Amino acid sequence: MTRLNLVLLLAVLASALFLVHTQYQSRRLFTELDRATAEARRLETEHQRLQVEKRAQATPLRVEKLARAQLQMRTATPAITQYVSDPAGVTAAASPSQAAAPATGVQP
Repeated sequence: MTRLNLVLLLAVLASALFLVHTQYQSRRLFTELDRATAEARRLETEHQRLQVEKRAQATPLRVEKLARAQLQMRTATPAITQYVSDPAGVTAAASPSQAAAPATGVQP
């Protein structure tokens, strides 16, 4: 009878230790899940903030201001437009056989 009691006591102790270990793992995993959820919320907030900042940076007025200030660009007007004429007299609407000819400087 004492052997049976001893085996049952060991089984109860093993079961209790397994239960404590399982509860500890459960709490640890819950804490990890909570941290991951908080990090996901933080990243989502950061993503939304960056999207708003991106939209603010890409406004036409800001792009035009940067183009004028940093790139020294200006609006194209007829007064500053330069038209290039073809000195050889070949038009842009050349036939396909002329377009495929090698550029040797000799006209067919």
